[in-house]
Amino acid sequence: MNNVRIIATGSYLPERELSNEELSQIVDTTDEWIKSRTGISSRRISCGENGSTLGAKAAEVALKNCKISPKDIELIIVATSSPDSFTPSNACRIQNALGASKAVAFDISAACSGFLFALDTARRFIISGGYSNALVIGTEVLSRLVNWEDRSTCVLFGDGAGAAVLESCEQGGILNTYLGTDGITGMNYINTGNFEMENLFIEGKDEKQHIYMDGREVFKFAVSILPYSIEKILGESKLTLEDIKYIVPHQANLRIVEGAAKRLKLSMDKFYLNIGKHGNTSAASIALALDEMNRKHLLNKGDKILLAGFGGGLTWGAALIQWEI
Repeated sequence: MNNVRIIATGSYLPERELSNEELSQIVDTTDEWIKSRTGISSRRISCGENGSTLGAKAAEVALKNCKISPKDIELIIVATSSPDSFTPSNACRIQNALGASKAVAFDISAACSGFLFALDTARRFIISGGYSNALVIGTEVLSRLVNWEDRSTCVLFGDGAGAAVLESCEQGGILNTYLGTDGITGMNYINTGNFEMENLFIEGKDEKQHIYMDGREVFKFAVSILPYSIEKILGESKLTLEDIKYIVPHQANLRIVEGAAKRLKLSMDKFYLNIGKHGNTSAASIALALDEMNRKHLLNKGDKILLAGFGGGLTWGAALIQWEI
């Protein structure tokens, strides 16, 4: 066994849908303004469900789809930027909800690239021989972190969760991965949940919880790192864009994907997008898109797809996958 494949996917979205029209009653914006700048028409918003709840429900669907009992799962890795608490981790909370008593569970924080970081981490754990399967989850409740008076950010984000079950295999599956970070020059481009230092000996200050994003710098970063990641992983794998059926990007902003497609000289038809109805769900976005593609039967066994994402940190990554379901 020298490789790892995805054997099932699952997803879960809160029932509450927030359209651009409704959002325009909350903040000074319009449906036209949002769609022309982001490609987003609506997003799902939690009305009380935490990230661990969304993640557990997505995981239940994935496990049901591959007929694996939670008690047989050996590893749970959860990617999130909006955990229920510092401790216990969302992974431990999901382990509890599923009754996955055999699993080792922990969280990964890599912002919108989180699912790719979690996928690669699980792959390496399985390849090492210590584990035979893993449950990888991306889950976010970003509505708890959004400043609903800031139209530059509140129009972007939504809540949701996606999951994938991985197991060892002889060939195919996850063919290659690539991860990167830049905490040197880009650390302050996207921030959320920043806490001022406070203890018995320091005068207390207000906590800074809301999402902050330097939109101009993030856009410049994203439209360059997305094609770079795609070209790098293809070059390492000795493949071309013609070998890839779909590119599944982080669903951040339609204009970013359009910019990347232009640099790659690709038709937008090559990219799978669902940002219009879900918005930016950070670590959940690629996982949600992957499950949606699976449910729509858009992928056949043997198809090659590319997952590519970027996020705060700065972080970025890509995964080349031969579909084996």
